[in-house]
Amino acid sequence: MKLFAGNSNRVLAEAVARYLNIPLGKASVRRFADQEIFVEIQENVRGEDVFILQSTSFPTNDHLMELLIMIDAFMRSSAKRITAVIPYFGYARQDRRASGRTPISAKLVANMITRAGVDRVLTLDLHAGQIQGFFDIPTDNLFSVPVMARDVKAKYKQLGNVVVVSPDIGGVVRARALAKRFDAQLAIVDKRRERPGESEVMNIIGAVAGKDCLLIDDIVDSGGTLCNAADALLANGATSVTAYITHGVLSGGAVARISGSKLQELVITDSIQPTQGVLDAPNIRVISIADLMGEAISRTATEESVSSLFD
Repeated sequence: MKLFAGNSNRVLAEAVARYLNIPLGKASVRRFADQEIFVEIQENVRGEDVFILQSTSFPTNDHLMELLIMIDAFMRSSAKRITAVIPYFGYARQDRRASGRTPISAKLVANMITRAGVDRVLTLDLHAGQIQGFFDIPTDNLFSVPVMARDVKAKYKQLGNVVVVSPDIGGVVRARALAKRFDAQLAIVDKRRERPGESEVMNIIGAVAGKDCLLIDDIVDSGGTLCNAADALLANGATSVTAYITHGVLSGGAVARISGSKLQELVITDSIQPTQGVLDAPNIRVISIADLMGEAISRTATEESVSSLFD
């Protein structure tokens, strides 16, 4: 087994390598003057079980092309098996046709990764479950719930006062999975989006008065939904609001927006390598998925069950 990484999340790749007790593989991923990507594998991989860790986060297209070219390089270097480890799968929010004459970009990206020559995919908290079926190769969709649950149990001494909140109807399954870990109550924020990029919180379904609320979601981008949801929960009597989000996209002015919000804390994973601005934010904290990803990689390499990680 050999683990390699592109440029999107070297810090996470190094942490996963430490968990696996193996060195990170030697490969150069660089750009020519015209910004074409060039990959050179700097060690023998013939007959090896190769894992490539690369989130397709911002800049999405650059990191996606890095992944595709790395896959091709390993395929042409006679690797026995190639697994793409994609902690954050870009284009996941384009999983269906929202209107006429629009693409399903998530399916296109899945096709591109498959055609490049990868044998299987490991990813984390896909935005929509059906994306797993977009691949025609074995694909494991891991869940960050165990990592979040461990952090919640360490932070809150009185779990009986915790309510897990989904910021919309579509995220109820994810929120329920976390709530079951410590037998917490569930609430839902009912919101209506007036125009793209903006959201308006309408009302709360469930009892939140006097409770410590945990907002659970897969992606935080602009941060508008989270901030509006926090305002609505506090207006309905919540004692505090903390958000647990898997993928911290945090584009535009999201960090400033969250820093100035009523959120007690935003907890994100390192599926996307955090910027210095994120690390310096007073109410944003990063928890690591390195052990989870490392264990999934180890089990894949030894042909053990990955799904049993979440039993």
